[in-house]
Amino acid sequence: MLKAGRREYVQVLRLLESFEMEEVHAAVKAALQMGAISFDAVKHLVLCRIERRPPRFDLDVYPFLPRTTVQTTSPASYMCLTTGAPT
Repeated sequence: MLKAGRREYVQVLRLLESFEMEEVHAAVKAALQMGAISFDAVKHLVLCRIERRPPRFDLDVYPFLPRTTVQTTSPASYMCLTTGAPT
């Protein structure tokens, strides 16, 4: 599963080859809010944003799209990277 997640991440990053950072960022943010964190979801949201149309996105119709809940990470959590101390 880790390999598949990396592949999805790279695919999302590759959207920056064709679309502006602002568009991709907004799509990723919207996908996270919807709980749909896949390349297909992000690409759909980018295209909807560019075409200025509302996304037609009923997650019940797409059971294969991964869903998740992402919590906000505290910046203090990253301090161990500079100090070498475990969290």
